[in-house]
Parts: sequence; C-alpha cells; structure tokens
Amino acid sequence: MVDFLVAKLHDIRFMTMLLAAIAASLTAYTLVMPLFAGENLNKRMKAVASERERLRQRERERLAKSEKVSLRQTPKQLVSKVVDDFNLTKWLAQEAARDKLVMAGYRGQAPYVTFLFARAVAPIVLFIGAILYVFVISHLEKSLPIKIGICVGAAYLGLQAPMIFLKNAISKRQLQIKRAFPDALDLLLICIESGMSVEVAFRKVATEIVKQSVALSEEFALTTAELSYLQDRKMAYENLAARTGLEGVKSVCLALMQSERYGTPLGQSLRVMAQENRDMRMNEAEKKAAALPPKLTVPMILFFLPVLFVVILGPTGIKVAEMQ
Repeated sequence: MVDFLVAKLHDIRFMTMLLAAIAASLTAYTLVMPLFAGENLNKRMKAVASERERLRQRERERLAKSEKVSLRQTPKQLVSKVVDDFNLTKWLAQEAARDKLVMAGYRGQAPYVTFLFARAVAPIVLFIGAILYVFVISHLEKSLPIKIGICVGAAYLGLQAPMIFLKNAISKRQLQIKRAFPDALDLLLICIESGMSVEVAFRKVATEIVKQSVALSEEFALTTAELSYLQDRKMAYENLAARTGLEGVKSVCLALMQSERYGTPLGQSLRVMAQENRDMRMNEAEKKAAALPPKLTVPMILFFLPVLFVVILGPTGIKVAEMQ
C-alpha cells in the first residue's frame, strides 16, 4: 500500500489530474459561495429589520406608558403654581442661573421654574428638619446660640444645594463634550473638505457623534437649526460657545465666524484646532496621572503599611510568643 502511494505521488499524470481537480473544486467553491452568502445576507437583513421594528414598537409602548403616567401626576403644575403665587421669579430670578441651566443641558421654562422652586423650598425644608433634629429628636447638650447656628447653617446649605447640583451637572456635561470634541472636529473637517456646507456638516457630525457624546450631538443639532433659521449666522456660533462654556469650543466658533466674515479657508483651521484639543485632552490626562502619587500617599500610610507590617512581623511575633 505504501509503495502504491509512493508510486502515485511520483506519477506526473496522476499528480497533474489531482491538482487540476483541486483547482477546479476551489474555483467552483469560489463561484458558488457568494450565492449562498447573498442568501445569508438577505436573511440577516430581514432579521435586523424585524428586530429594529420590534425595538421600535417596544419604544413606542414605553413612551405611551410614560405619557400616561405623566398625565396622572401634576408636579409641574404644582411647582408652577407655587412659583407664580409667591412671585419667586422676582425674588430669586437670576440670569446667570438661566445660563447655567442651559450649560447643564436644561432648556426651556420648566427647568428654570423647577430651579426657583428648589431654591425656595430646600432652605425651608432643611431648616425645619434641623429644628426637629436639634430640639426634638437628639436633644443636643449645646447652648442655644450653637443650636440656632446649626439650624441657620442647614438653611444656608439648602439655599446653596441647587447651585451645587447645577455646577456638578455642568462639569459632567462639559467633561463629556470635551472628550468627544476633537473627534467631532475631525469629522467636521472631513465633511467640509468633501464639499459639504457648514449646515450639512454639522448635521452629519451630530448624527455620527451621538454614540460617543449625546450632549455634543444635541449642541451640534441645535447649532444646525440655528444656522438654518437665524438671520445672522454669527449668533449661532456665539450661542454654541455660550451653551458649552469651553475654551476649545469658543476658539472653533471664533474660527468659524472669521471664515464666515472674511472667507478664510476653514479646513486648515479645523485641523489645527482638532490637534490642539487633542493635545489639551492628553495634557489633562497626564496631569491626573502625575497627581496620583500624592493622592495615594495617605491611603498607603493608613491601609497598606499596617497590613504589610502585620504580614511581615506576624509570624515572628507568633514564634516569640510560643517560645515564651
């Protein structure tokens, strides 16, 4: 049997026929497989379409349920009534607070009314809670001025709590925008260099960047609407810079305004600014990495070193105790 196989391997005619058969089989396989791949692709497309329709139907049902729930509850009407009855817009209204609400992503009159309601109600609630805790529940053995000072401090904390919440929301949103902004500039540069207008480029980038940053996608979509409807396009760029409050966005908006006014090339400016924003993001990451050793010093002293001493000196202490 072995001699027969060796003889066939040395047979030129047999090897030629075998290689030709293998080549023909591979050719037929190459020609036939795309047909089955097309069927599989159609099946996958149908499955994706059915899954998309199912998700869309589920989302519609969820929205319908949420709308029904919101119709049963009327917190917004109560909040608006309290604000109107006590005329809080006169006593607590602040244009800076309205601008900060926009920077935090809360647009419209409803968030502003809710903010005024929170600034009016939170001090009262915390003041009453502090009085109950200090004079009724805990019976603190302190002097009366100290107790009154604790209650006043709680009221002041309630007055500042909405502003603290708003500042935290602004910082989180700005961080999200700052991380995705260089990539958005790259996409904007590609769209503009491909021949798109500024409005179409902003709309395309808003669609593509939504997976990375919802906040930046919202800002670009709103800028697209303002570019389409405002008489002066400069106002749209200024509004974008004001809504974000970031220096990188302000510089890009300034470049866009200069390009709009003087006709300067926009591609090179966007390329340079995208690199600058990326460098700024990298520098911030390096600063955080450089600040880690001082921050880890106290946890190392408090938690790691005692455990390390116990692990090193523990066996020695046990042996000494056994010898005694």
